[in-house]
Amino acid sequence: MSGAVDHIERHYAQSDLFEKIIEKLAQSGIEEAQITAQILKPIDEFHIGGIAATKALLDPLGLTADTRLLDIGSGIGGTARFIASEYGIKVVGIDLTPDFVTCAEKLSEIVGAKTSFEVGSGTQLPFADVSFDAATLIHVGMNIQDKDKLFAEAARVLTDGGVFAVYDVMLFGGQPEFPVPWATTAEDSFLGTPADYKTAAQKAGFTLEIRNDRGAFAKQFFADMQAKIAASGPPPVSLPMLMGDAAPNKMANMIGAVQADHIQPVEMIFRKG
Repeated sequence: MSGAVDHIERHYAQSDLFEKIIEKLAQSGIEEAQITAQILKPIDEFHIGGIAATKALLDPLGLTADTRLLDIGSGIGGTARFIASEYGIKVVGIDLTPDFVTCAEKLSEIVGAKTSFEVGSGTQLPFADVSFDAATLIHVGMNIQDKDKLFAEAARVLTDGGVFAVYDVMLFGGQPEFPVPWATTAEDSFLGTPADYKTAAQKAGFTLEIRNDRGAFAKQFFADMQAKIAASGPPPVSLPMLMGDAAPNKMANMIGAVQADHIQPVEMIFRKG
């Protein structure tokens, strides 16, 4: 398992990522003091559907100012920053990639987000029992082989009645061509079916309350994204910066697999107890 973790870290690792983002923005005439959450939006939400998908997942949860929320696999912190701003809560993020955590901390400081971030694994969370009221897992489970341990750890840190909101790419047919945004090769990809997630969740003491398959939403999102880029070009900073030189191939393979109905994003809301 440590080998898989090493592969994942190498897949996402990018030294000086924060500096690269600042430089790209400066080249487009945006200085560091002018950076806002809106400007960061094209690079901040590393999942299909962006902020619209985040809101669809979280709006039904009834988050309040007292909610303690953990974002597992927080990346460069965009989702955590949006949740903190949109719902007025403090969000803790954890991610396996040190480069992402460093970048997340610096970007949150610039925009004044109520967030904090730590390096760590979703299968070995560095938090005490019953530390959070809610947790999110957004396009992360594809990198986690041991779904049972993932759900067991989420259950451990959540309060009784706490919610675990999952929005992952899941398997519905054949495997995608590789590379894809979350994996360079098939050996690095741990796609699961919705049934796999439900089974792991039930073992950990969760009950599935909501499931929404979002394949049609994903297809429309990709069509809109491609049309917008064709009309006005890419924004100064965007998700390909997080995917390296192979970004076009990774995106094409993922979009092709979604269009072929081999994979699609799925919302699943679980409640502990």
